[in-house]
Amino acid sequence: MTAKPSEEEIRQRAKQLWEEHGKPEGRDEEFWHTAERELQGVQDRGEDMKGSPGGG
Repeated sequence: MTAKPSEEEIRQRAKQLWEEHGKPEGRDEEFWHTAERELQGVQDRGEDMKGSPGGG
């Protein structure tokens, strides 16, 4: 069974993604869904989130 990330975890990751992409307006849902899928994958593999993986 896949554990669901908490709303706060998703919110934090979505904000991080949004900031990394230059804080574009009107894309909040896109970043929310991306963060949700990303965190589900990480939790599914049992890995630990440790901030940004390197910055681009």
